[in-house]
Amino acid sequence: MDHIVTVQDAVTAFADFMEPTNAELDAIEQEMPLILAGVDLVDAQITALDRTPNEVDNRRIRRARNRVLAARRELANRTAGATLPGGAA
Repeated sequence: MDHIVTVQDAVTAFADFMEPTNAELDAIEQEMPLILAGVDLVDAQITALDRTPNEVDNRRIRRARNRVLAARRELANRTAGATLPGGAA
């Protein structure tokens, strides 16, 4: 059996630019609380999809939404508090 690959895949399969840079990894690390809160929210919503949501489901979704909002606020405050290059305010 012959495997068919495109020329682009064969050329870029092991290219250096395919790996994330250290700056990108740092950005992902900073956003990880928001990512995990979003995963929890989606998990709560998926749990409530196949049945009529009861009070516990509604409470779980509401708490997950609040965690997402808190993580967004924390990330926004952290990035807004960072100093700009050149001493600009």
